[in-house]
Amino acid sequence: MASPSPNDAFVAFEHVQKSYDGTTLVVKDLNLSIGKGEFLTMLGPSGSGKTTCLMMLAGFETATHGEIRLGGRPINQVPPHKRGIGMVFQNYALFPHMTVGENLAFPLEVRGMAKDARETKVKRALDMVQMFGFLNRRPAQLSGGQQQRIALARALVFDPELVLMDEPLGALDKQLREHMQFEIKHLHESLGITVVYVTHDQGEALTMSDRVAVFNDGRIQQLATPSDLYERPDNSFVAQFIGENNKLFGTVEQIGDGKCAVRLASGEVIAATPVNVTTNGAQTLVSIRPERVEYKPESMPVGAQTIDAEVLEFIYMGDMFRTRLKVAGSDDFVIKSRNTAGQRMLRRGEKIKIGWAPQDARALDL
Repeated sequence: MASPSPNDAFVAFEHVQKSYDGTTLVVKDLNLSIGKGEFLTMLGPSGSGKTTCLMMLAGFETATHGEIRLGGRPINQVPPHKRGIGMVFQNYALFPHMTVGENLAFPLEVRGMAKDARETKVKRALDMVQMFGFLNRRPAQLSGGQQQRIALARALVFDPELVLMDEPLGALDKQLREHMQFEIKHLHESLGITVVYVTHDQGEALTMSDRVAVFNDGRIQQLATPSDLYERPDNSFVAQFIGENNKLFGTVEQIGDGKCAVRLASGEVIAATPVNVTTNGAQTLVSIRPERVEYKPESMPVGAQTIDAEVLEFIYMGDMFRTRLKVAGSDDFVIKSRNTAGQRMLRRGEKIKIGWAPQDARALDL
């Protein structure tokens, strides 16, 4: 999904900064445009600024500098309850003394909606999350997954155009979390709402999002579609934060025509695609995804870059194998390969040759 211009954006951050102590900026000159109907995820490690951005958009935090706009209108001075935004939190934030139906009716009551209309909207919202039979239960009578569905229904019950989600699946077990990822994505697609989602889970971000903004140290390091983010990281932080990544350190020996030769610390020279290194002699980290590496000569791509390796560990994982190798002096080079018919097991200590397509090796900044 292409990034909308600030004038066309449904949500826009313009030169937004945030400091809690007047000195240290936790969000630094943020410029971000989000399109209507988009599912955008703010992804990053703890302390990267992503949750602070979400809280400023919700109105629970105030920007130190800059402007936030929603639907074209500035909202910096608009209180949270007048922004018309749905919110889903990790801790559900349901009222324990109210039934499910009363929890969902509450945001409609504060908006002055008539009882008949409230009941219709509550039923519709519960149907959306397949929880209609739980109308008269209290939160304590529900499982974690059921409570999260109710929290989601409450965020949707008043038909908001924008829903914010702050680590909403963090308290769920792995299987339920993955199931809820698809449920939320399907709801987003069927309702056409705009979703801004915060998580530190890379798999969650890649699975659900139209675009992902990767945060670190208060800045967006890269804003891209999930495939671009994974296949074409802009810098070494993104490459190492998104998915698993093999790292080979070296020096650029020759660069030009969209290619470069990198001499590794161990002495070997390999070909790579330069991303943000531009000069001979530059120190670089060469990034290669584990699933892009082959150790069977017949499977290697035409023109493959090959290098010697020693098997340190071969792990059977059911549908795939994970092989840890010693490559160019590094003991943590990994290959992920599918468990296909006739694939032979590798032995610890075995010397093999591995290879990858040159375009799958990216020379990044250190």
